[in-house]
Amino acid sequence: MLLAGVTFLPALGALALLLFVHGDDKQAQRNSRIMTLWTSTITFLVSLVLWTRFDSQVIGFQMVTELPWLEDLGISFRLGVDGISVLFVLLSTMLMPLCILASWQSITRSVKHYMIAFLVLETLMIGTFCALDLVVFYIFFEGVLIPMFLIIGIWGSGEERIYAAFKFFLFTLLGSILLLVAVIYIVVSVGTADIRTLFHTDIPRAAQMWLWLAMFASFAVKMPMWPVHTWLPDAHVQAPTAGSVILAGVLLKMGGYGFLRLSLPILPDASAFFAPMVLTLSVIAIIYASLVALVQQDMKKLIAYSSIAHMGLVTAGIFSFTVDGVQGAILLMVSHGFTSAALFLCVGVLYDRTHTRAIERFGGVVKAMPIFALCFMIFTMASIGLPGTSGFVGEFLALVGLFQVNIPVAIIATFGAVLGAAYMLVLYRNVMYGKPSELALTLRDLVNREIVIFLPLIVLIMWLGLYPAPFFDKIGNSAYNLVYLFENR
Repeated sequence: MLLAGVTFLPALGALALLLFVHGDDKQAQRNSRIMTLWTSTITFLVSLVLWTRFDSQVIGFQMVTELPWLEDLGISFRLGVDGISVLFVLLSTMLMPLCILASWQSITRSVKHYMIAFLVLETLMIGTFCALDLVVFYIFFEGVLIPMFLIIGIWGSGEERIYAAFKFFLFTLLGSILLLVAVIYIVVSVGTADIRTLFHTDIPRAAQMWLWLAMFASFAVKMPMWPVHTWLPDAHVQAPTAGSVILAGVLLKMGGYGFLRLSLPILPDASAFFAPMVLTLSVIAIIYASLVALVQQDMKKLIAYSSIAHMGLVTAGIFSFTVDGVQGAILLMVSHGFTSAALFLCVGVLYDRTHTRAIERFGGVVKAMPIFALCFMIFTMASIGLPGTSGFVGEFLALVGLFQVNIPVAIIATFGAVLGAAYMLVLYRNVMYGKPSELALTLRDLVNREIVIFLPLIVLIMWLGLYPAPFFDKIGNSAYNLVYLFENR
């Protein structure tokens, strides 16, 4: 029941907010913020218990919760975690309190409903990573669209937030319809929705091809992969800071997780057949997104395109079908969860003070904000994969896995990493150095609340970069088992 508690504790907090906090005066807003912060913090602490109780030596899923639901169709409410999913659960619960702190002063209208949206979103995210039933996975996986749609459309900071919200919703909805068709077909033809059973079920090759494409449509949009990526920059630019943090830090990872949890182990023949296509799209995304990022003048857009490039390396690592590539992709997703969240939080700090994200408006910020400049530098170095930071470990392993199977793709992906260093360093130079702009001279450095937000991210980035052994221990057996399932079906 520990896993069910972690999953539904945020939803219970949202229900408590709905029932016991009334009005939108200052006291009600304060109560909403405090209740949400406590709920998300307790959820994170409970997820730490989940992390410590997880036995790295056991192959398979642990802490399984199973309740009967539609038994005639082979559908039950099944939750469980392995070494892959437990990392993403912890990433989700860790980022949520930081999002609430980041929204403490910037969100001033309909605060209760904003907090409810985030708590519901947290339950849906955790449920996606824990689901062991195809139908339950689908409900959680697609359910995240609703609160994120509301967060972008209602509390977004841009004038085109409604357009961005609908674009985000429609892109992902199209993929989700095809995923639903695939789920229904599997349940009807196999007679069960148990993901663990499907790992050992032989689906005809012809059916695998169509099922794989249906799932790919959903997972590719969610990541997003080129050329279905266009919703992401718009969504990031229009979303509030906390919305961008969750969107980049967790929601993009659901696409990669879908490939790992469903596509590779359940549809191995189709995964192998379409791997060249995925690798081609991945390297296009890496180079294209990096070049577009180089010319961006909006800080959020630049970081959004960097996310597309990073996710391109993730899919390339996954579809190398090597243990190194899969482990690298997982750790790169976790690292990107830390670094992208941190970079969007940095942009939020500047935006809250200046109400602009235009790079040309800044310059010489280091003079007024030396502590902020140091934090921004650490996050920038992690984003470009500097050795000693979390970004290096995942990128290195993903490239090692690629070199084992496709040297030309690996070389192109490595060149993309060089481009990544270029656009991030240009961003840092233009914002932090040069002649101080009039805008920069008016800025104040980080306050205590902002330091509290950045400090755990810095610790995690350096921990994963300097001592990744605990993370390898968690994912090692699960990554080996995934590759074994793929190769022996």
